Amino acid sequence: MRVDAFFAFTVAVILVLTGKIITLNTPILRKYSIPEPVIGGLLCALFVGFIYALFETKIVFDLAMRDFLLLLFFAGIGLKADVRTLLSGGRPLAILLALAAVFILIQNLAGMGMASLFGLEARAGLMVGSISLTGGIGTTLAWAPVFREHLGISNAMELGVASNTVGLIAACMIGGPVAAFLMKRHGIAGTHDPELDIGASKDGRQSRLDYFCVLWAILALNLALIFGLGISRLIALSGLNLPTFVSCLLAGILIRNLMPVAVSASVQRSWPGVDEGLALVSELALGLFLTMALMGLQLWQLDRVFTFIASTLAVQIALAVTFTIFIVFRFMGRDYEAVVISAGFGGIALGSAATAIANMTAVSQQYGAAHRAFIVVPLVCGFFIDIVNALIISAFVG
Repeated sequence: MRVDAFFAFTVAVILVLTGKIITLNTPILRKYSIPEPVIGGLLCALFVGFIYALFETKIVFDLAMRDFLLLLFFAGIGLKADVRTLLSGGRPLAILLALAAVFILIQNLAGMGMASLFGLEARAGLMVGSISLTGGIGTTLAWAPVFREHLGISNAMELGVASNTVGLIAACMIGGPVAAFLMKRHGIAGTHDPELDIGASKDGRQSRLDYFCVLWAILALNLALIFGLGISRLIALSGLNLPTFVSCLLAGILIRNLMPVAVSASVQRSWPGVDEGLALVSELALGLFLTMALMGLQLWQLDRVFTFIASTLAVQIALAVTFTIFIVFRFMGRDYEAVVISAGFGGIALGSAATAIANMTAVSQQYGAAHRAFIVVPLVCGFFIDIVNALIISAFVG
């Protein structure tokens, strides 16, 4: 049963609203900063899985809008990135990248160890390691044929997709609780800065948004997308393989910081809510993207490898949480920025760039903005980590 793109998008809107309403009326979800889109998306995935179990009918959504929403979201991050904040993120960015690289090694060793324990080819464990977890579905699809054709691991695709499914759900759920634990344990207070990078503040203050603010935001986002797609094509001509959303992020940064000062000042003076418009549209794009990503989960793929996947992912999740609390938080500065980065590390280690930012957004909406975190984490999980991951995977496979 195939649901076409328009109806799938409408379902996603309904699910985001559902998640918002449930979160607003469930104190424990707000306490642990569980991202609102996750609730609706998981409900849909469970419903689709239930229908399959009951009637053996697969419901498949046409998610054509999903990739566009991801580009829109990252363009919005770039458009809110001030170059001074970007430069201040140099050292933390290098530290976070190094920590992520170390965790990739731990992740792959754990996966290979669990594979050996279950009597499988050790390198099959890489599919439940950094390939599917840090790398995400794109890396899984790229490496699965290599494992099948050259290493003889026939169920590599099944292992990778199933691991990515569980990892994505786990990444969405651990960020908020980790942040809450760190803040309580170390007595850290939020900034209560209402000028959020993504999303609207929940402090009840009056918004400066109006018609022109949203219209300027949409124009800026569209220009960033056009520029970003152009950058992506130029990079592709050079032979490099760079995710398109990274190009849109870079395009947004360039537009924000190279725009003539007079134009930027004039717009900000006439419509001071333009940044709020960008934050709001970016939050909508992120929420809809994450919901549609969860709508696309096919839980029945876990069936044949359930025991191995469940056992291995339990180990991987425990490692991610432990590493975040005792290593990432400590090395990133033990302050509120470190808390927000720690909330996003689950997305880096287990899910995707979008889940990392969704976790960070949920935390910052509750405790205040963390501007440097929203520059450092997208650059690490959106660009640098893919290069490091590819090198490490190649070494393990070789």
